[in-house]
Amino acid sequence: MKVILLENLKKIGSIGEIIDVKRGFARNFLIANKKALYASKENISAVEKIKSELSKKDNEKKKVAKETQEKLNKKEYTIKKLSTENNELYGSVKPTEISKLIFDKDKLDIKPSMIQPIQEIKSLGKFKVKISLHSEVDAEIFIKVESAESIQ
Repeated sequence: MKVILLENLKKIGSIGEIIDVKRGFARNFLIANKKALYASKENISAVEKIKSELSKKDNEKKKVAKETQEKLNKKEYTIKKLSTENNELYGSVKPTEISKLIFDKDKLDIKPSMIQPIQEIKSLGKFKVKISLHSEVDAEIFIKVESAESIQ
C-alpha cells in the first residue's frame, strides 16, 4: 500500500516521501497516528502544498527533543528492586517504570515507547538505556538497579 509521510520517521522515510508499506502497518500505525496519508492524487498535491509547514513543525519537534536530550543525556537514575541472593531480580525493570522514574525525578514526560533498553534489565547493576526523542535525536541514560532487600 502506498502512503505519503507527514513526519520524518527513523528507518522509514522523510516528510512528503511516498513509500510502499504493508497494509496493516499503514492502517493501524501510520494513518491511525496521523503520520501518513493514503497516496491518492488529491493527497499528494495537498502534501506538496503544506510540505514546508510540516518541515517547520518537524524542526520545532527536533528543537524540543534536543533540549530534552541536554537535560537527560548521561544522567543516572537509581531504582530499588527485590532481588535474590545471586543478584537476580524478581521480574525485570520495564520501560514504564523507567518512564515514571524520569517523570518523578525530572518532570520530563517520556513515553515508554521511546525507551529502548540496550539489554534486558534482570539483575542488579548499572545499565545503559537509549531514549529515542526524535527520528534524529537520541539520549542515553543509565539505570542503576540496587537491592531493596533480599529474600531467602
